[in-house]
Amino acid sequence: MRNLTYILLVLFSFRGMAQELDIGVMRDYTLGTIEISYLKGNYEVIGDTNLITNIWKGQSLLLKRSGEKIKVVKADKTIGFYDSLSIRSMTDDNSLKLQCLAPSSKKTRRYMDDFILTPEGDNAIRLINRVEMKNYLGGVVESEGGGGKHLEYYKVQAILSRTYVLGHLYKHRKEGFQVCDRVHCQAYHNMLIHTPRITEAVEATRGVVMLNKALKLAQGFYFANCGGQTSESDFVWNESVSHCKSIIDTFCIKSRQANWTKEINASDWKNYLVTHFGYPADDPVFGPMMFNFSQPTRKAFYQYPQLGIPLRDLRIKFRLKSTWFSCKKVGDKIVLTGKGFGHGVGVCQEGAMGMARNGFTADQILNFYFTDIHLMNYFNWSFYKQKESVEEPSF
Repeated sequence: MRNLTYILLVLFSFRGMAQELDIGVMRDYTLGTIEISYLKGNYEVIGDTNLITNIWKGQSLLLKRSGEKIKVVKADKTIGFYDSLSIRSMTDDNSLKLQCLAPSSKKTRRYMDDFILTPEGDNAIRLINRVEMKNYLGGVVESEGGGGKHLEYYKVQAILSRTYVLGHLYKHRKEGFQVCDRVHCQAYHNMLIHTPRITEAVEATRGVVMLNKALKLAQGFYFANCGGQTSESDFVWNESVSHCKSIIDTFCIKSRQANWTKEINASDWKNYLVTHFGYPADDPVFGPMMFNFSQPTRKAFYQYPQLGIPLRDLRIKFRLKSTWFSCKKVGDKIVLTGKGFGHGVGVCQEGAMGMARNGFTADQILNFYFTDIHLMNYFNWSFYKQKESVEEPSF
């Protein structure tokens, strides 16, 4: 019995790697009316439990929220009203075009594999893309990393993206899907369209995930550019992540997002510091320092920690590209001179791109940005963890 339990647990974990994923897509929009059009392959449409139509070459469906149901229209004829719809691919390599028409028209998106649609809220439609892992990762890597990059960089992004989704399979469980397409999960704005090299990267890293020192799925944070130094994790989130340590990174410093400047009204700067943090503007020591700040290396607080002004709060309030900046007063303005773009924790994407161009491999890049991490096939890791978790029977 113990061996059977062990085998079942391992098989379940393997299915977790190979399974189709349920991704909530177009979550930035209120989907009142959606047009779904043929792109490739053949699809059948199931309304509740019955086959109601197909989507073949040149065909499209108009789906509209109507009361508590979804109205389906094809070729200007109403097919019916349904509690749920499933759009299922009938052959390999299928894809559809989707466009939100109401409340406003948005850019067309393209996705592979299957779809589930249900009513959401009072007047919207919930759209779920049921997609194979490899197809999902292709879309994520292109959405997050763009086109024209080195293969080793795409391998890095594929490993981080795979690790993330496998570690967050229950994040949106209450909403009926696993992860969404917004940046607080992972950007997934289309299927892979322009960059065949990404398919090679996903396949070359098939099943590979990143583990921390405790051999748990690691949080693979990444951002655009560090400006020459990554950040300690507790500078950003008040919580230390053991495998995310600040490092010096010279691979990104000549990239386009390595440096920035911004001007802010001195009165706005002063009002925010005084109102929200009680900055001692009249103090003979701290008062004159209010507008002048030097940050040669990354810090967590403005001026001194004792003042309790987190740099991350200033970044959010004034929409700064990063927390790594110095500033001075020029006339009635505060001039900020900054480095980097993003929160600064984990992989600097432009730095990783630079490393890849200079001949570093994906595992070398990941071990440069993270501390005490391990790369392992998810199936092997699951096999190890499940074996470890099955207790010996007591007699």
